[in-house]
Amino acid sequence: MNPTQQLHNVGQSLWLDNITRDILNNGTLKSYIDNLSVTGLTSNPTIFDHAIKSSASYDSAIQDGMSKGHSGEDLFFDLALDDLTRAADLFRPIHDRTKGVDGFVSLEVSPLLAYDTTTTIAAAKDLHARAGRPNLFIKIPGTPEGLPAIESAIFSGVSVNVTLLFSREQYLAAAEAYLKGIERRIAAGLPTNVNSVASVFISRWDVAANPRVGEDLRDKLGIAIAMRCYKAYRDLLATPRWQAIVKAGYNPQRLLLASTGTKDPRASDILYIKALAAPDTVNTMPENTLKAFADHGEIGPVMRVDGGDCEAVLQKFIGAGVDIDALGEQLQKEGAKAFVDSWNELLGVIESKSAVLK
Repeated sequence: MNPTQQLHNVGQSLWLDNITRDILNNGTLKSYIDNLSVTGLTSNPTIFDHAIKSSASYDSAIQDGMSKGHSGEDLFFDLALDDLTRAADLFRPIHDRTKGVDGFVSLEVSPLLAYDTTTTIAAAKDLHARAGRPNLFIKIPGTPEGLPAIESAIFSGVSVNVTLLFSREQYLAAAEAYLKGIERRIAAGLPTNVNSVASVFISRWDVAANPRVGEDLRDKLGIAIAMRCYKAYRDLLATPRWQAIVKAGYNPQRLLLASTGTKDPRASDILYIKALAAPDTVNTMPENTLKAFADHGEIGPVMRVDGGDCEAVLQKFIGAGVDIDALGEQLQKEGAKAFVDSWNELLGVIESKSAVLK
């Protein structure tokens, strides 16, 4: 049994953190589904920037969009929805078989809206309607301004991947927004076909902390944060409020472990995959990390529902001068800015390609 199947058997979903028209056209994504237990995927502006910039596969679609008068953001969402609806159709059998637990793809609203509640809600509803797929998540950042948009989107029937979460506190706020949206749906007697994941970013913690700590703490902060969030997640699942939404027919929001590609060249290329195996969760990994794990992966001990030694490890970082709460807020702000930068670069790529192809 290959390592990806072993991880799947633990109860963790493996999602690909990538989408390109080429892996759709040449059968690579279908192969990952059939052979590497991949059951979903995510996208973001950086991924689409690289995909469109490095391939001619989008050229004819760009020309077609221009012929309809589309440009900029409108043209991008044409391209993205084409890719993601095709991917959603590939994952649809998994989605149906798991009764809406798995088999999702994700599309992000414009990162320029990260701090704009009202426009985020409108954009999420519009993209969800245009996609017309039950297994498409709209990604909304878990910033303070994004939380009301998440609640409203869930209430409106839009399934949401809450992105840009870094700390336990940010995760709990996102879970509360989902829960409130579902409770409003229950009160209104609405259908149960709404789902969510909460994406906690892992590796960026270590990128930020490694220069500040000694070798004994190198590459240990992200895993400790993941374990702390996993404990909070398991604790939530056991509460009467969450049990009530399950009784009403809704799926709980699942914890998704994001940014699990190893950034430290001195560390194992499967560091976060091995360390973060846990049932009822998702691990979304870059293509190279997926291939590495399939080739030489191994699963470490399954994460403990009580968080294991995470608090002791976090105390060591605090003792080394790392303000974990402040760093979590900083990482969220930096993540939002990085997506804006990628978004602007992406629109620049589309504009330059459009000019050449006109």
